[in-house]
Amino acid sequence: MITHPSFTVEPWCLRETELNLDVLAQSESVFALSNGHIGWRGNLDEGEPHGLPGAYLNGVYERHPLPYAEAGYGYPESGQTMINVTNGKVIRLLVDDHPCDLRYGRLLAHERVLDFRSGVLSRTAQWTSPGGRTVRITSHRLVSFTQRAVAAIVYEVEPVDGPATVAVQSELVANEQLPHLEGDPRVAAATDSPLVPEEHFAQETRLRLVHCTERTALRVAAAADHLVEGPPSTSWTAQSEPDVSRLTVTADLVPGQPLRLVKFVAYGWSGERSLPAVHDQVDGAVAAAVSTGWDGLVAAQRDYLDRFWDGADVEVEGDAQIQQAVRFALFHVLQAAARGENRAIPAKGLTGTGYDGHSFWDTESYVLPLLTFTAPETVASELRWRHRTLPAARERARQLGLSGATFPWRTIDGAECSAYWPAGTAAFHINADIAAAVLRYVMVTGDEDFERGEGLDLLVDTARLWRSLGHHDAEGVFHIDGVTGPDEYSAVARDNVYTNLMARLNLLAAANVATRHPERAEELGVDDEEAAAWRDAAARMAVPHNASLDVHEQSAGFTTFQRWDFEATPPENYPLLLHYPYFDLYRRQVIKQADLVMAMMECPHLFSAEQKANNFAYYEPLTVRDSSLSACVQAVLAAETGHLRLAYAYLGEAALMDLDDLEHNTRDGLHIASLAGTWIALVGGFGGMRRYLGDGGVPDQLSFAPRLPEALSRVTFRVLVRGRRLTVDISPSHARYHLTEGEPLSLLHHGDPVTVTTDAPADCPMPAVSARPEPQQPPGRRPEGLPPDEEHRAAAEE
Repeated sequence: MITHPSFTVEPWCLRETELNLDVLAQSESVFALSNGHIGWRGNLDEGEPHGLPGAYLNGVYERHPLPYAEAGYGYPESGQTMINVTNGKVIRLLVDDHPCDLRYGRLLAHERVLDFRSGVLSRTAQWTSPGGRTVRITSHRLVSFTQRAVAAIVYEVEPVDGPATVAVQSELVANEQLPHLEGDPRVAAATDSPLVPEEHFAQETRLRLVHCTERTALRVAAAADHLVEGPPSTSWTAQSEPDVSRLTVTADLVPGQPLRLVKFVAYGWSGERSLPAVHDQVDGAVAAAVSTGWDGLVAAQRDYLDRFWDGADVEVEGDAQIQQAVRFALFHVLQAAARGENRAIPAKGLTGTGYDGHSFWDTESYVLPLLTFTAPETVASELRWRHRTLPAARERARQLGLSGATFPWRTIDGAECSAYWPAGTAAFHINADIAAAVLRYVMVTGDEDFERGEGLDLLVDTARLWRSLGHHDAEGVFHIDGVTGPDEYSAVARDNVYTNLMARLNLLAAANVATRHPERAEELGVDDEEAAAWRDAAARMAVPHNASLDVHEQSAGFTTFQRWDFEATPPENYPLLLHYPYFDLYRRQVIKQADLVMAMMECPHLFSAEQKANNFAYYEPLTVRDSSLSACVQAVLAAETGHLRLAYAYLGEAALMDLDDLEHNTRDGLHIASLAGTWIALVGGFGGMRRYLGDGGVPDQLSFAPRLPEALSRVTFRVLVRGRRLTVDISPSHARYHLTEGEPLSLLHHGDPVTVTTDAPADCPMPAVSARPEPQQPPGRRPEGLPPDEEHRAAAEE
């Protein structure tokens, strides 16, 4: 959608210069505001028109049944769906009794700007009502990073061409009428009027609603207070009913005399606290916001973001669109996590109800790597949420006849709610993804208290899962059978390489950390025999390899499957899962998303340079990228194996997943993992940054192998490592490593050791990139920006 002429390309903001109703739902997602606790979609202030109204609280959801045509042992019984909570952003406007609905009258001008540095969404509009009166509307909106429970709006209206009587209705609205949900009627039932009224209040300028969910028994409260500025004729009244609490402000205005309303909104929820306690909580939060004032909230927001950008910004020269996209990505990933505070990070953040608001493995594998190096406190918070769900994960393991913990494929509260077990229950790799996130966090932060506490708990229970799930064969090789790796077009396989190598990392880490903290290990029942069994399984882990092809197999036997008939697959039949049965996909060589290629990114020291090149060339023509998670991983390995033009194309696909609505579902919310993948492609791909987690690599050391495509003249990024702020500045000829804060840092540049201090940056030359034939992609699946398939084939043949 950013290719629409109403969207401009600017380095520090997203600007829409006219209202385009055809992409209204998509724009509501990209203009969404959140702090990880509260989420407000970027709906118009007046409420309508809208694509999908949305106000969300992280962790507030409703259950719905998951009936099966054929019951099976271990199938989850209930699904979970994030619900639309009380909407506090609605401010309706009437001009001489005409409701301000931009589909009627004449919209003379309309602009929205999301500023990544201030965290404020601003809007200006000039509208002529059906009655012929023109007004200018200005609004500013934020969801506070510093006052977790608070959001605020400034709304101002002024007549342009003559006097007008205006009425502004500021509302708290629960159980809003939502667009019809296609598909599962059980989900629709769960989200249709999910809030049961408990209390409503309106007095002077203060409003409040308290509701409770029916099945999950979560109490949700919202309160608002207002500051009103207008001419002497201004008056207001307040009224409430079970699902609406409203302040109506009226004034007779003339040009040059605006009516200004400042609205402060506070949210709270709990599954345990009483109605008076939650009621008092939101009243107190909104009072604190009023005391701070709008200007104070804006100043604190800017200060918070200044600190974030100082340690996280990525500068790109040579492609203005990528520059905008990476800052858009960083801003929204921060919004998804900043104040989640021991809650999950949903796949869509709090920008929409896509994926029902569930959290998946991509949080640990895509989102947390970015946050670990830029906002590590958010990573500790998310991992504490995983730790809090350990009892449910242990119970799930027992249900499946396994030891340790089995973490859910998709969830909100920690219980598995995937009804399709081959892509859910069988995707055990999420255990190792969580373990890798623990290791990464501890390595980058040095947080030994976390390692000794929650970290060791998570590592031990995930390691126990692998030891009970896998087995040694007669030759002593350790196999893990019947699992699904990242590629969801291959399921219930034997020895998926990604799963096995990540499990290997998990087993070794659990043994090593238990050895470092023997007293805690004893508390958890870990003895020398169990740790030795973990090490033995890791040392003998099966890693399938086809010697005749000289490539690793995605899973045992994968390279012997019949190849998918790509030539006979029309472009309109992608994504394949919507046009072909899974049984046919499962028995062919066709890959939804990077799998074996992702194993090489996550465990780089376990593959030689030649193996990486051979593997990438083999799997590239099989990977159709029907998942938004694939392009960034392919970008990283394309860059590492010397295919810089291809890596650059994949960077563009990851970066523009939502801004160009590439998968046609941005209306449901943003792809937070793909946004994080923009950073991964730039930092891991063109920056060549890898982190070795003490598994045969160099512990506690970062490695860089930077290289740039011809299209980019410079890339600069910043990372936080154990209290140090490191800036990496890459040009075509050299890379400069500059430590702006902290003790000296040792790192690797293309394998050579380098030590950086605050006084002495290191300038390192860029080695030449070995030229290799560029691999093909499946017909019709070339990323944008590369020659079409026919031209590419001809060049490859030459």
